[in-house]
Amino acid sequence: MSGQRLPHVDNVKTALVAWVIGAHALLGYTAVGGWPYDEVNEVTFAPGFEIVLAALIGPSGLFVIGGFFFLAGLFTPSSLEHKGLRRFTLDRLLRLGLPWAASAFLIWPLTMWLAYRVAGHHESPVWVSTHRYPLLDAGSLWFAFVLLLFSIAYGIWRTVSPPDQDAPPPGIGQLVVLAAGIAVSSFLVRLWFPAKSGQIFDLHLWQWPQCVAMFILGLVCARHGWARAVPERIRRRSTVIAVTTICLIPILGIAVGITELAADIDPFLGGWRWQAAATGIVEGILVVAGSLWLLGLAQRHLTQHGRFAKACSRAAFPAFVIQGPVLILLALALRPLPAPAELKAPLVAAGALVGSFWVAWRLVSRQDSPLPSGELTQRQHRGAGERERYGGDPGVPDVEPAADGPGERDPHRGGGREEQ
Repeated sequence: MSGQRLPHVDNVKTALVAWVIGAHALLGYTAVGGWPYDEVNEVTFAPGFEIVLAALIGPSGLFVIGGFFFLAGLFTPSSLEHKGLRRFTLDRLLRLGLPWAASAFLIWPLTMWLAYRVAGHHESPVWVSTHRYPLLDAGSLWFAFVLLLFSIAYGIWRTVSPPDQDAPPPGIGQLVVLAAGIAVSSFLVRLWFPAKSGQIFDLHLWQWPQCVAMFILGLVCARHGWARAVPERIRRRSTVIAVTTICLIPILGIAVGITELAADIDPFLGGWRWQAAATGIVEGILVVAGSLWLLGLAQRHLTQHGRFAKACSRAAFPAFVIQGPVLILLALALRPLPAPAELKAPLVAAGALVGSFWVAWRLVSRQDSPLPSGELTQRQHRGAGERERYGGDPGVPDVEPAADGPGERDPHRGGGREEQ
């Protein structure tokens, strides 16, 4: 019996992917940076506009990536249980490793080489691949590579040490400890790897404390049905804490004297500074409370699953994969336009959102096209049967890499397993 669809998970993942694409478009025109187009941008935001932009969208950036890992963790245990270690590992290598490798070794170096050429630099593609910092950068797909590492590590661990099915769900106290642990470990890690620093493969080691912690939280919560319903008491408290923290961050920024982001941000990125410690504390609070608030909000208000929502959810992870080249190409196309960054960035964001999702949808929808003869091969019959049973094409990556079909399903309904 097939599991029950969880449309709110589809929708929140679609929203997160859209947020990432839009944020990357804006970051490419900031003085502080954060998206590779900042290496060649022709215009940047005015300092005052950049401060306002940071106040409006900056706080959410502290928990979006952790939220992705939390959602991935929620559906990883049932996938491993259903597939077994060997098939689970091969599946993750295909869904996560292959896109990452294609980006790191071919697509992203060529994309950045083109950006450098248009900007007037004459380095070769080989130079861009071997000398650009960080080495073997894959653009936004660092996330896929890190999630691949986490997933394989979890698969091996669970094969050796089965889970305790009687373990209680996390309570408020455990979540507070988790947030404190993220805060402390983030501060310590950033003594060696400051925020925004690059490492080989652009691993974002400075962000690993929240990534590891939220992935583990997702694994723990998966056994207790939190994908279907976050406990009401925890949902309410997370909402209050997350919303209050988001509102306080701009006020605190003004209070400590931040007036120009690019000039004032360095003490917050790492080192033995109170600003770096404060960043870790805020990040620990937001990534735990914010992720639970976002999931709880989706469970109450993002339950629509009409044709448009289904199409977006199917296209979201492919859109995440292809966003990098789409964003860079759009920015390069607008480069000759004599307009300020305040106009160009929203145009790039809108174009990238529509373009990435449209191209991704065209790619995934081709999987459903019949043969010209109108007849299905035996393999296609099997695929069609699985789509009917499970509600999606098992050969197409999902909204987010840890999923196994176009819609997340409740592992606690319909036999307690996630479908292929």
